[in-house]
Amino acid sequence: MGNPCQEEETKKKAIFDTMSPRRQEHILKKGYDKWNPFEKPKDPIDIRKDKTRRTSQMLVREFLQTRSFEEYSNEYGRGVLDICLGIINEQDRFKGMYDFACWYRDLLKTEGHK
Repeated sequence: MGNPCQEEETKKKAIFDTMSPRRQEHILKKGYDKWNPFEKPKDPIDIRKDKTRRTSQMLVREFLQTRSFEEYSNEYGRGVLDICLGIINEQDRFKGMYDFACWYRDLLKTEGHK
């Protein structure tokens, strides 16, 4: 029987070769060596916790309780949930939105706007 590392690499290549060119490009962009197709899936969203050990449901509820009912709509709540899940899941798109929002808030303060 062959080397276990070599067998795993062969399987990894076989999985990669069966993927669509678009998916392959995504993996290559992040680094083929870093890609692990054998990695165990993350916890289900409902039990996944952030750095504060809170679930997304706990964070959203806690945040919305700081707002009066008149301050938010269903769309507002949906946006809160979307960014919460995106940040907990460490998705670049949502990290970018968060970083921009913080930067913009600071810019407005610096320039004397509310």
